[in-house]
Amino acid sequence: MAQNKGSNRSSGKPASTYKTGSNRTTPDHKNVGRGKAGNAANRSGSGRENRKSGLIFVSSLIFIGVLVITLAVVFLKDTGPSELKDLPNYTEIKGDYTAKGLKYEKQPHLGDPNAKVKVIEFADFKCPACKKWEETYMDQLQQEYIDTGKIELFFINYAFIDRDSIMAASAGEAIAAQSNEKFWEFKRKLFAHQGDETKIWATPSFLLDFVKKNIEGIDYDRFAKDLKEHTYMLPVKEDFKTGGYYGVNGTPQFMVNGELLPSASYEELAAAIEAKLAETD
Repeated sequence: MAQNKGSNRSSGKPASTYKTGSNRTTPDHKNVGRGKAGNAANRSGSGRENRKSGLIFVSSLIFIGVLVITLAVVFLKDTGPSELKDLPNYTEIKGDYTAKGLKYEKQPHLGDPNAKVKVIEFADFKCPACKKWEETYMDQLQQEYIDTGKIELFFINYAFIDRDSIMAASAGEAIAAQSNEKFWEFKRKLFAHQGDETKIWATPSFLLDFVKKNIEGIDYDRFAKDLKEHTYMLPVKEDFKTGGYYGVNGTPQFMVNGELLPSASYEELAAAIEAKLAETD
């Protein structure tokens, strides 16, 4: 519509017969008949502009639709069937288990078994906060409380972020079934190699390659068989359900002598440990 107004600057008065710099069209060619015929011409021009605008709008919608479809295809490709293959969810893991009871004897552990204070760490190998806690505080906890015999530390999977969280947890269970000590090495190194939380990265192929390159002193063929056959999926599900039963709703979270702490701060954990130590003196 703006172009139509700009191309027709006549006021409706009889046009001059002289050619000027601002009006290079003579009345014989453009400004003849300003009555009904002129209005019809204006309406025709407006119609053309409306149709042009409509075509542009439709073309824009088509372009946006194609863009959305393309992005969806790319996203599905990134998290497609090939990456989700062999990654079960909890409903697909069948078997009997009980969520009640902390079952310390089933968990990987560090420290003196005779320690009066039992600390449980609930974690997901895909959790960035768990990785940060491991790198920031684990050595301090080891030096102050584990190596001194004050606590025994246990690890329970709370694999909730995605399906490959379950796969990573089952890999840890397979390592622990062979060697308690190697589990803690696996834990530390897998956090160091942690991928993007929003992507599927802890796939069977990744875990097989990771263990082959980083964990020595285990029966690798047995590990590979256990991982591929989902040997330890049910213990992972039991861990998850146990955590939920006791109120775990995120990671990392800690429990001291059966009491779940409201946060994962090292100061709060240390204070809870000291309080329990004082009770046993």
